[in-house]
Amino acid sequence: MLSSRLIARSLSGRALPALLSPPRLPRGDSHQLAKRFVQSVAQTDRDTITRLLYSIGTKREVERHLRIFSSSSHSSEPAKFAVIKVGGAVLSQLDELAYSLSFLYKLGLYPVVLHGGGPQLNQILEDAGVVPDYSEGIRITDAKTLQIARRVFLEWNLKLVGALERLGTRARPITSGVFTADYLDKEKYGLVGRITKVDKRPLEASIRAGALPILTSLAESPDGQILNVNADIAAGELAKELEPLKIVFLNDKGGMFHGVTGEKLDVINLDEEYDTLMKEPWVKYGTKLKLREFKELLDHLPRTSSVAVISANMLQKELFTDSGAGTLIRRGYKLFKHDGLDKVGPDRFRQVVHDRDPDVLSGLQSVTQVLNDLKQTPYTIFGDEPLDVLAVVSHPPGEIPVMTKLLPSRSGVLNSVMDNVFNSIKKDHRKLFWTSHADDENRQWHFERADGSFTRGGKSLFWYGVHDIKDVERIVRELEEKGRIDRSYLPVGPSAGPLASSSPSVGALPGTRSYSTRVPSSKRGYATAAYPPTTTEPKRLALIGARGYTGQALTTLLSSHPHLDLTHVSSRQLEGHELEGYTKSKVVYSNLSVADVEKMEEEGQVDAWVMALPNGVCKPFVDAVDRGAQKKKGGEGSVIVDLSADYRFEQGWTYGLPELYNRSEIRSSKRISNPGCYATSTQLLLAPLVSHLRPGVSPTVLGLSGYSGAGTVPITDSDGKPGSAPKVTPEALQGGVKPYSLTDHIHEREAGYHLSSLSPRGGVKVAFIPAVASWFSGIISTASVPLDEARKYRAAELVDAFHERYKGEKLINVRRDVPSLGDVQGRHGWTVGGFQVSSTGDRVVVVGGLDNLLKGAATQCLQNLNLALGLDEYAGIP
Repeated sequence: MLSSRLIARSLSGRALPALLSPPRLPRGDSHQLAKRFVQSVAQTDRDTITRLLYSIGTKREVERHLRIFSSSSHSSEPAKFAVIKVGGAVLSQLDELAYSLSFLYKLGLYPVVLHGGGPQLNQILEDAGVVPDYSEGIRITDAKTLQIARRVFLEWNLKLVGALERLGTRARPITSGVFTADYLDKEKYGLVGRITKVDKRPLEASIRAGALPILTSLAESPDGQILNVNADIAAGELAKELEPLKIVFLNDKGGMFHGVTGEKLDVINLDEEYDTLMKEPWVKYGTKLKLREFKELLDHLPRTSSVAVISANMLQKELFTDSGAGTLIRRGYKLFKHDGLDKVGPDRFRQVVHDRDPDVLSGLQSVTQVLNDLKQTPYTIFGDEPLDVLAVVSHPPGEIPVMTKLLPSRSGVLNSVMDNVFNSIKKDHRKLFWTSHADDENRQWHFERADGSFTRGGKSLFWYGVHDIKDVERIVRELEEKGRIDRSYLPVGPSAGPLASSSPSVGALPGTRSYSTRVPSSKRGYATAAYPPTTTEPKRLALIGARGYTGQALTTLLSSHPHLDLTHVSSRQLEGHELEGYTKSKVVYSNLSVADVEKMEEEGQVDAWVMALPNGVCKPFVDAVDRGAQKKKGGEGSVIVDLSADYRFEQGWTYGLPELYNRSEIRSSKRISNPGCYATSTQLLLAPLVSHLRPGVSPTVLGLSGYSGAGTVPITDSDGKPGSAPKVTPEALQGGVKPYSLTDHIHEREAGYHLSSLSPRGGVKVAFIPAVASWFSGIISTASVPLDEARKYRAAELVDAFHERYKGEKLINVRRDVPSLGDVQGRHGWTVGGFQVSSTGDRVVVVGGLDNLLKGAATQCLQNLNLALGLDEYAGIP
């Protein structure tokens, strides 16, 4: 039974980030992707092309493969990325081949390309009246055949180089000087060579000069006689010399196929399957020869190397996704699990720990300490025979298992061995806890395999198999008390909420983040900023209340969104007028009634609703969506994102501030309340400090907002067309500021209510004072925060706390100086700085800012829509 690809992923679950130019690409068509963007000089930026790859694979897959390939390309031996052998049938598809190779070149990758020319040679020989002659699959080559072969090879070599150069890809024809050969059997085969030496210097010189080396399968004897060599064999000898990560055989079939069922073989693990395969009755002739050649080649190479048989137009998918597209052949691995070091080999185990354990590498532990820890409880060591991955699971009788070590090599990650070892652990243990460092390059892998997680002080605790939050707390406390996990993750005291971030120890101020667990579903919950998308399918959106400033800002963003199409806009004042600022299609304002909304939802006309209505007006429309959803046949209800304050305290609604609260809840929610603009800035200012607030004293936040925050009122333009004007004008403010709602502003209560879930003591209260200013948009919030008097704080550690708390958040900028209005106006994120500590060391003043129409409203709305609809969180956000 052949292995299937171990991490098969459906292309329908990919997210294509915001592209630089429409139209959207067909999913999975990697050749069209390569062709379209290689052709455009304006879009050859490496970062842009990297993002384009996200349409055929997840960001995690693409970046991991690209990182590994790039490190090999930029090593002291630059030809270690890939050897690509091009068959004659593929060579005739010159444009497709050139586009695919040029795409790699523009990513900074330099494959060594070697081509044959069998079909082209046969055609010319037949035209010349020469009948091709073979013996045991080898072309018998006399002087006339060699003369024609040399001309054909040189001609097609120059054609390929020319096609690449026309695409802006530098390429160098290398037709001699690489292969030295003896006669294979001069009497039997004539001028056919057996390669005895490979000189890689011309190839490396080409790559260092910034050009792809393009080779022919011709060799020279020591006395200068040109000899014909089989291109597959030449590629193998080349790979043995270069030891690349990938050896790619391009053919017109796109892979290898089962001789009986006709199905493509996804993966062949030679260590496990070779002997069985070679006994299969359908494995004969060319197939048997290929498998024998591949095994001989890979046995000669490091385990990091693998062979891929693929068509040219799917080369990107094969190289940059886990699921691949052709047939992957690798040496493979045999998994083991042992209950003692002796069965693994103490020296081998010690070496892996010494080389890979992050705690040992950082000096937090010694190898001896790791070995001593093994003696404390019963354990099992999981891994594969070459130890590309090694894991240790501690499992005292009657207690929850803890994976204390997971140590993969680069090859173990690249070849999915880590997934298979982890799956082996899951078969034995229905529940598991483990930890990972925040700077682990495979951090996303942990989030994707956990049912829940939370992070403190640069380290995350993960678990699967436990879904009740109280059970998680109980288990974690037991593990802490018994010393089975290496730090305290939970708060102390009866007021601590479930899984709230624990108070940092004296002398340190690590960032904290609270995560919760939930029952897994088809949309698994991930607790990370880089939340993976689940779809790139187009979604339809209806906007109710599009007349105001926020509606206008959202409309502008939607114009460039790759996956969201605005199909309906509703405004009583603008009914019948064309929507301005939306460029995808013509949209005319309607005046949707509650009955209209209910019918649209029942008929499934939209995937999401945005309510951009004044406070207190939204409920009838939400109720209408609920009624329509109940009548809908065979489908889920649509997503609602409400921009008003009506549901920010409502049970059953998710509060949509992704940078602070669990993204997995937003991802799985159908009802999302968008935070207020002041409340967003206030919470982001105070969240890293909530564990250090002085008991009984409220922080004070002064918020200065542009007059657009006051909203609009309807007017009639000079042509009679309904329009809008600001409720507050610069003239009325006379260039100054005007404080208002001096106590009990709704954003004051909103900020305190939600921040309480992050505090170990709960019950956070905020004193908030808003003021409107004479500029159009932008909020500057200044927070004066009394800190715990038990210690003195320093500005540097507060800056570190903010950096740690918001590490990896794309829309948050932490700086040392005080942000100004110009730093936030028209920007899609939030900026914080200042960090002044009083001379007593118990009060800090911090300044944060955002654009109230963007991160304070429209941009945040788009984040929430993207998450809830299964899209990339940042799609459509410049």
